[in-house]
Formats: sequence, structure tokens, C-alpha cells
Amino acid sequence: MGGHVVPPPAETDTCVVCGMFVAKYPQWVATVFYKDGHAHHFDGAKDMFKYLLDLPRYAPKHRAEDIAVIAVSEYYDLAKVDARQAFYVTGSDVLGPMGHELVPLATQVDADEFLRDHKGKRILRFGDVTPALVKELDR
Repeated sequence: MGGHVVPPPAETDTCVVCGMFVAKYPQWVATVFYKDGHAHHFDGAKDMFKYLLDLPRYAPKHRAEDIAVIAVSEYYDLAKVDARQAFYVTGSDVLGPMGHELVPLATQVDADEFLRDHKGKRILRFGDVTPALVKELDR
């Protein structure tokens, strides 16, 4: 991912958005890694998007232009993939640690398969995720 190695969360790292211990959910870990080597971890893509869509609230001392990499855990093999390149399925029967999720997939083929196998409703790209959509997932 752009030559950066995204560190895994420590046992004591908590999600910046919900406060849950992130390392307990390795299959859902998402990470925003800054150019200065600082990382914020999340217990799912949904909370990562909440953070990115409202950075002044969750990280007032950080700027979007200082982000080096945004990584999510790909559903099928748990590999870290570039969040901006991933495909996200919503409305499926797979729940994350905080309920309904944006399930990250590495390819369109994987997203199509996941959508079919898990009764998903939509496939989104990074730029398609809005505050309203994220809020709707919490209902």
C-alpha cells in the first residue's frame, strides 16, 4: 500500500469512534495510518468511515492530507487492502462487531459473490459512502 506497512492494533488499542478494543476483531480491523507513523484503528469499516467523514470531531489535531494509507480487512482472506480501492457490500446477513457493516471486498468479482451469498443489497465504492448511509446502517 504505497510502500507503507500498516501496523496491527495493539491489545490495548480502542476504536476512536466507539471505544471497543479493536484487536478482539481481527477480521474487521480498519486502520487510518498517518505520514508521521501514527495510526488510528477501528473495529470495522463503518466506524472508519464515520471517522473519515467527520475528522474534526474524532481527530481534531489531524488533517486528511496527512493520511498516508487507509486500510481495511478484506472479508474472504483478512488481507489488508487499500480502502480506497475496495468494494463494500451493505445490507447483507453478515454483522460486524457494531451490527450492520460495510463489508470490504478486494475485487468486483468477490463483491458480486458476497452480495449473492449473503443477501447483500448494494455494492459501493469508497467515494459512494456518505454520512447519511453510515447513519442508516446504525438503525
